Amino acid sequence: MNIIINGETKEFNDGANLQEVLNALGLEGKVMAAAVNMDIVKQDKWSSHIVSDGDKLELLDFVGGG
Repeated sequence: MNIIINGETKEFNDGANLQEVLNALGLEGKVMAAAVNMDIVKQDKWSSHIVSDGDKLELLDFVGGG
C-alpha cells in the first residue's frame, strides 16, 4: 500500500500500524505528534491504529527556540 508522509509517498505492507510505520522510517522516539488524514492520533493508540492505502500522515517533532 502507498501512504503519504509529510507530502512524500512511501510504500508499506498492508495492515501496518502507525507505530510500525514510524519504526520503518527510523523515527521511533523522535515523533511527538501524528495526524492521519488530518485527525490527531494519540501516542498511546499508535500501535493499534492501522493505516490504509492512500492515507495522509503528518508527523511532527517539536523544536524549541526563541
